Amino acid sequence: MPDSTEQQLNSLLTLSKIELAGLWQQLFKVAPNPKIRKPLMLRVLAIRIQEQAWRSISAAAESRLQRLAASVASNPTSKVSSIPRIRAGTRLVREWRDQVHLVNVQEAGYEYRGERYKSLSQIARLITGTRWSGPLFFGIKQKTLNSRSQEVQ
Repeated sequence: MPDSTEQQLNSLLTLSKIELAGLWQQLFKVAPNPKIRKPLMLRVLAIRIQEQAWRSISAAAESRLQRLAASVASNPTSKVSSIPRIRAGTRLVREWRDQVHLVNVQEAGYEYRGERYKSLSQIARLITGTRWSGPLFFGIKQKTLNSRSQEVQ
């Protein structure tokens, strides 16, 4: 592997899946699941390289990664959501047009103004009158780089 972290990360893209598996073995001291897809291997290895170069991740992030790893180990073809899970009891607050809107996260859905809803998008639509991604509207999910660049054009 190259010396600098940036060089290491850039070199990941040039490696075959077999070479990535060898690097995985070196960094994690265990062989990767043979069914793991290359794009996921790249992400995990990039995180590990950065972690070793700069600092360890938070306990919460490590716990999430362990849950994700267990999920992938049990089903290597599964998709991993980038939207964080919100625990029941969490209160989401959003100001929209000089009005504060409160949403309570429940075990099976959301409560807004005394009514229950299955999705945040339903609530965002009620508040704005237009179709919105609920997680995006409430600040749980960030806009992707592509959507930002399209907005600028």
